[in-house]
Amino acid sequence: MVSFYWRKREKKGGVIRKDIKINEAIRSSTVRLIGPKGEQMGIVDIRDALKRAEEFDLDLVEVAPQVNPPVCRIMDFSKYKYEQEKREREAKKHRKATHLKEVRLRPSIDEHDYQIKIIQARKFLEKGNKVRIRIFFRGREMTHPETGRHLIEKIVKDLSGVSKVEKTPQRLGKMIVMVLSPGKERESVR
Repeated sequence: MVSFYWRKREKKGGVIRKDIKINEAIRSSTVRLIGPKGEQMGIVDIRDALKRAEEFDLDLVEVAPQVNPPVCRIMDFSKYKYEQEKREREAKKHRKATHLKEVRLRPSIDEHDYQIKIIQARKFLEKGNKVRIRIFFRGREMTHPETGRHLIEKIVKDLSGVSKVEKTPQRLGKMIVMVLSPGKERESVR
């Protein structure tokens, strides 16, 4: 019979630790015991619980350490660990990762170039990605920020069927920035 902590670390999205005590690593004097078939065996002394686990040739695993007395279950730990990892892999499969894509424009953009940029932004949104729209001003264009505002309004109108405004247009130095996310437009943009 092996006694140890099982620590699991997930690489992406930060570190998640799960400490599971097994067999002699369980420090409580009494435990609420659950049998190998899921039947309640009551509150028993830790030595009795370990003895019963050994009779079944299985491990004693602490499944709920936060309660008093802790809940322990007689089970095959390697099978339990495999099932948990399998569930996590399945959950990871169903998660959808969204990326932030960017479309850069100038206020004096030609109509054909504008249409190309709109088509590209629409493709990004249809794939489920967020899109950051950046309008860059150079030289004397800075004196006419209303052209950028008109361009932003036109973009919102053209992409209203596939997007909604997540971050309203803001002027940051020599550019105007706006973020669109996939979905239907519900509110108007000023």
